[in-house]
Amino acid sequence: MAKEYGRSERVSSQMQKELAFVLQREIADPRLGFITINEVVVSKDLAVAKIYITVLNTDEQGKADNVKALNELAPIIRHQVAKRMRLRHISDFRFYYDNSFDTGMRVAELLSESDVSNKE
Repeated sequence: MAKEYGRSERVSSQMQKELAFVLQREIADPRLGFITINEVVVSKDLAVAKIYITVLNTDEQGKADNVKALNELAPIIRHQVAKRMRLRHISDFRFYYDNSFDTGMRVAELLSESDVSNKE
């Protein structure tokens, strides 16, 4: 029987915390906006970490620019996170934009419009 909360999930959780700290306090790049780490998914062999982010107060081009900048800074960020975590090998970082926040906001907007039109 498989463990309910395996090693990759524990590493993902800790990595998310460390990434948030590193991005907030140790990376000072003017290209980056206000970034939130939504989820970190680490492969079973811990070789690759898919990092899903959102960027607040920016347009579509700004979101793409932030993801591009993070992927360019990935080796530096990876080094900073590796210093903070007790792992023999640290995963390769790949950053992706998480559209779920935008989708949720759009659904909420549509529901509120629908609610207003039903009251009239």
